[in-house]
Amino acid sequence: MKTKDLINEVLALPLEEKVQVVDSILRSMNPVEVEIEKKWVLKAKERLAELRTGKTAGIPGDEVFNKIWKRFHE
Repeated sequence: MKTKDLINEVLALPLEEKVQVVDSILRSMNPVEVEIEKKWVLKAKERLAELRTGKTAGIPGDEVFNKIWKRFHE
């Protein structure tokens, strides 16, 4: 199979399957470091628990992006 044919086949896939293909390719080029991945998962779980218990409050995405936009475009 030629590369062009493979690309066309992937482009014809549903979005979720395209994401799986891209993720697989990226992981093959940059393998996950297990210990670092474990630390990220633990941190994500901690943050989720903080949100659920009310220890911390979330910030709406629009607000975050507006602050970033203002910071870098003033």
